[in-house]
Amino acid sequence: MLGISAITETESRPARSIASGVVRASATGLAGVFEMLAMPMAFERNEEIYGEGEAAEYLYEVVRGAVRTTKMLADGRRQIGAFYRAGSFFGLEASDDHAFSAEAICNSTIRMVKRSSIVAMVARDTSLAAELWAATASDLRIAQEHMLLLGRKTAEERVASFLLSLAGEPANGQIVVELPMSRQDIADYLGLTIETVSRTFTRLEDNAAIELPSSRRVVMRSRSGLQRLNG
Repeated sequence: MLGISAITETESRPARSIASGVVRASATGLAGVFEMLAMPMAFERNEEIYGEGEAAEYLYEVVRGAVRTTKMLADGRRQIGAFYRAGSFFGLEASDDHAFSAEAICNSTIRMVKRSSIVAMVARDTSLAAELWAATASDLRIAQEHMLLLGRKTAEERVASFLLSLAGEPANGQIVVELPMSRQDIADYLGLTIETVSRTFTRLEDNAAIELPSSRRVVMRSRSGLQRLNG
């Protein structure tokens, strides 16, 4: 995805400002709107992008890195709602406030555009409206699938489903999944303990479904085996 050469890992986060300008949305699409209107901002690992309950004034795009949305439950546990990687839009809310907090999983570059600016453009451009609707529908589908994931599935089924959701096209005959998130992040997303997640990864490796060259890299040795687990 796009890299921002003006931002480095060690730079402090710039002010949250939006560059002025007029965009022909039909020519640029949603990603183009962000590129032309938004100032790229650097967020360090674990840094909060917005908080739960804060006004949802902006929409966001991950340019580089990865983001998680989180909520603290009444019993003190953390629930992760979704992960967003480069090219993903987030911060889409049905209400005026954020239902979850958003944090950078690793050093990340984020663009943000005022929600009111996007709404005004959508009112004038049907193709942009369709693209925004598709992004919103995708978020809703992910939320629904996550609810099913936390329902009746076993630990192996949950981990298999999670890995399949991250899998891209094969490269050099292999499907390799890079995990920016930690085992604890995965556990909090899947509603499991970190010990259960670690044991499940080990079982899947012992059964030749995956290979673990490192804790953050997963090679799918049997995608069909994971798909059978996923149901």
